[in-house]
Amino acid sequence: MTSQKVLVVIALAFGACVGFAQEPYPNRPLRIVVGFTPGGGPDLTARHIAQRLGESLGQQVIVDNRPGAGGTLAAAMVARSAPDGYTLLSVSSAHAAAAAIYAKLPYDTLQDLAGVTLTGSSKYVLVVAPASAIRSLPELLAAAKARPGRLNFSSAGVGSGTHFAGELFKSMAAIDVVHVPYKGIPEAMGEVVAGRVEFFMAPIANAVAPVKDGRLVALGVSSRARDALLADVPTIDAAGVPGYEADLWFGLLAPAGVPRPIMARLSAEIGRILADGDTRSRWAPLGIEPRPMSPEAFDQLLRAEVATFARIARAANITSQ
Repeated sequence: MTSQKVLVVIALAFGACVGFAQEPYPNRPLRIVVGFTPGGGPDLTARHIAQRLGESLGQQVIVDNRPGAGGTLAAAMVARSAPDGYTLLSVSSAHAAAAAIYAKLPYDTLQDLAGVTLTGSSKYVLVVAPASAIRSLPELLAAAKARPGRLNFSSAGVGSGTHFAGELFKSMAAIDVVHVPYKGIPEAMGEVVAGRVEFFMAPIANAVAPVKDGRLVALGVSSRARDALLADVPTIDAAGVPGYEADLWFGLLAPAGVPRPIMARLSAEIGRILADGDTRSRWAPLGIEPRPMSPEAFDQLLRAEVATFARIARAANITSQ
């Protein structure tokens, strides 16, 4: 090949690379993978964001539910995806909890995935059955201390947010109660309604209806301030366990290595959606408060949450089953 032809080939290759690098983003549909079945917080928040983000970016945003293994199957799928900004992962706080209880995950929680933004946060409600005759948090604490090892609390599975919220309560209240895991939130709450389990840290979105219709009694909310959905229910902190606070949060991640301009654009676009009054009004009945933050701030939150869950897991001897 002559030197002139070599120069032509190099020039064409360089031109192709420049053209590729300057392709507008996005120029094809995006996908938000959800590691849970439809209807839960990670799914509901993702669907609202997907619709609005599609309008703002001018591309379809598809929600792809891939449930299994507490969301870790979906996380592994996204961690292996191309870091081009076209595949996102919708997670809950269970994503950070998984890093604390699974000895070996098919991805590195903090290295293989990067934060786009926190999307929202919610809270838990400590509920008991009306038949128990317990009507306040001090009464529950007194019953637990009078019968150590005899009272049970349910959860939506080992390592779930409801499990960690219950274990944190157990530790901070200094009570000896037994954890009973179930398949999911409906089963865990149903056992309390039936009176077979003493209490459950229910996500507020699931607790409001049964509390208001009398099937459950709410003793406290896990936030530092009362919630408008259950305005008469005190905080656990004020009712008898000072300092107690447990957040149920939701967020969006991307494969590590997505170019910073793309991450910044996604975070900014989603931040505008979360700041919109329409989002707040749609999420308020679900007990979810929009909480946008920068990718860097969300990464910091993830690191802190993984460390917090690891401490709780060690103290309670929580491991995957």
